[in-house]
Amino acid sequence: MSSDNERSSRPGDGPPEQLALIRETVRKAKVPRAKPRTWRGAALAQERPVARVVVNKGVLHLDQFFDYAVPEELDEAAQPGVRVRVRFGAGAHQVRDGRREGGRLIDGFIVERRDESDYSGPLAALAGVVSPEPVLSPGLLTLARAVADRYAGSLADVLQLAVPPRSARAESKPSPEPLPPPGAPEAGTWRRYGRGPAFLEALAGGGAPRAVWTALPGPHWAEELARAVAATLASGRGALVVVPDGRAAARVDDALTALLGQGRHAVLTAEAGPEKRYGQWLAVRRGSVRAVVGTRAAMFAPVQDLGFVAIWDDGDSSHSEPHAPLPHAREVLLLRAAHERCGFLLGGTSCTVEAAQLVETGWARPLAADREEVRRAAPLIRTVGDGELARDEAARAARLPSLAWQTVRDGLRTGPVLVQVPRRGYVPRLACERCRAPARCRHCSGPLEAPEERDLRCGWCARDATGWHCAECGGVRLRAQVVGARRTAEELGRAFPAVPVRTSGRDHVLDSVPDRPALVVSTPGAEPVAEGGYAAALLLDGWAMLGRPDLRAGEEALRRWTAAASLVRGQAEGGTVVVVAEPTLRPVQALVRWDPVGHAQRELAERAELGFPPVSRMASLTGRAEAVAEFLATASLPGDAEVLGPVPLPPVPAGRPRRAGDPPPAAQGGPRPGEQWERVLLRVPPGSGAALAAALKSAQAARLARTGGDPVRIRVDPPDIG
Repeated sequence: MSSDNERSSRPGDGPPEQLALIRETVRKAKVPRAKPRTWRGAALAQERPVARVVVNKGVLHLDQFFDYAVPEELDEAAQPGVRVRVRFGAGAHQVRDGRREGGRLIDGFIVERRDESDYSGPLAALAGVVSPEPVLSPGLLTLARAVADRYAGSLADVLQLAVPPRSARAESKPSPEPLPPPGAPEAGTWRRYGRGPAFLEALAGGGAPRAVWTALPGPHWAEELARAVAATLASGRGALVVVPDGRAAARVDDALTALLGQGRHAVLTAEAGPEKRYGQWLAVRRGSVRAVVGTRAAMFAPVQDLGFVAIWDDGDSSHSEPHAPLPHAREVLLLRAAHERCGFLLGGTSCTVEAAQLVETGWARPLAADREEVRRAAPLIRTVGDGELARDEAARAARLPSLAWQTVRDGLRTGPVLVQVPRRGYVPRLACERCRAPARCRHCSGPLEAPEERDLRCGWCARDATGWHCAECGGVRLRAQVVGARRTAEELGRAFPAVPVRTSGRDHVLDSVPDRPALVVSTPGAEPVAEGGYAAALLLDGWAMLGRPDLRAGEEALRRWTAAASLVRGQAEGGTVVVVAEPTLRPVQALVRWDPVGHAQRELAERAELGFPPVSRMASLTGRAEAVAEFLATASLPGDAEVLGPVPLPPVPAGRPRRAGDPPPAAQGGPRPGEQWERVLLRVPPGSGAALAAALKSAQAARLARTGGDPVRIRVDPPDIG
């Protein structure tokens, strides 16, 4: 029998007050009661009450995630990937009398929800959810971070490029149901390339082939890209094609529609307008559409289950984003191909040194036609040197030698003739007739002009230049250095009065011209497509493009020439191209042989000897001399980094258009009047590019965190190092 002591020690045997106390103690020990979470008296979310947010603030020293509390009323809408409004800035996390004050409202994205915060202080709460649409996926966030790190930029800047502005009307419209995968397409004109059918079969079979494609001249490239997209869709995966401009996007759009029908692809270009473009982007994000064609902004398109990325004409400057952190579409697609393990195609009628490097390193395989196919598709290329032009007095006055005149006459019998001029406009720039040195103003070194019937004057300071003589050779006679498209059109109109003359340039770009005799004068990149192809083409003032002080001058001239010549009928149909340039120069010979790959390979070999990109990685620093020197002193550059410079940057004269590589205007943090800026180039060998970008980003972030410092502009992979 138990004692009274033992009976009283059992639960349930004591007084009622004691039993109640014991039960309450046990209940509290088993289920700890959490403190109620509140902010400004309102309850917070019970599960994962912390939202990690990337704010829309592109400065480097704030390139990190920030934690915010999630109010209970926003719990359901505040999911990862949605747009939110948060208070940010001075006082955003200060607490006074139980209230958080200060900070201004800015946009951001939730990247994750968490149970706890790494921040030890009180958290400000989300101010609101802009939209419940999850526009920032984990894959897009990973890509944006990789791009920011490669270009020494901030994640917020990349996200501004990757996620288009919101349109509430577009979000309210439901996206269509996705269509089932189409069947694998026929090879079609891909049979002209030795490995073309095998490339399509690999895509259709779910593979990830990588190729550098040297496309044959002619109109078939858009259809061939469409067949590669169709092959990828047949495997149940998505595809992305990036082209340089809206006209090229329209050609691929038409080819995809003809091959697959409506509703299987989206077109992302600026011409569509904000609402339509955002609606197309949402259809891609929601999985309603699995194929995308667009300009450079489409490089971030959130294609689901991406299986293939392609870029057309990667040497075009339109692929280089002008906003921070200045990424190039080719490099972004290379990152996507590596991260998402998808197929990759870099195509064009020409070949850049970056494309040649991809083949040389074995990362991609060449995809090209044999020489017999090239001879059938390419027009006949004929050259005219400046020597012949100088001997022909009548031709020199109009910049057209006898061969060019005859080619125009013969071509106009059967169709339109294309005339490519290196610049738009009317006013010619002048050079010494004897040594070809540019004619410069003695006061400001600006270019001299002779507009219409006026006297010689400076194009920058407008001073008259009477009594000019060449500082190089003492010559006193001038020649037109580059005559614009409008003046060329007038000259040709007088020479061929019965033939219509049309111009295409920046102010008015023609998409196409009919298959009728006409003269079409165009600047590079604005050439319209002729129905049935041009009968002939003239490439004028080639020496002006080749003589630019640019590392890529030869490559760029050849790219522009091949692009124009590709619009001309094949040699078997009588197509002829005359290029007015020194015949012995390497780019001219590459055009005559139609061998852009060989030219790119030789350029790559020379750059490897000199340590120039893409064999090395480079970055440029520009700013005031003291600021650049201070930046270099504080930056922890890689041990194998080489510092080139500094060199002074000439000021941009008033009235002269800004060019790539110029300092920004004073209103954007550039040099003030009378202030001298300098540029330093940093070069590292292969394998150290990531370390260089990280060092520059860290130094810039530390510099921006300190107030009052002069700006130093950073550009990774600058296009203008020559």
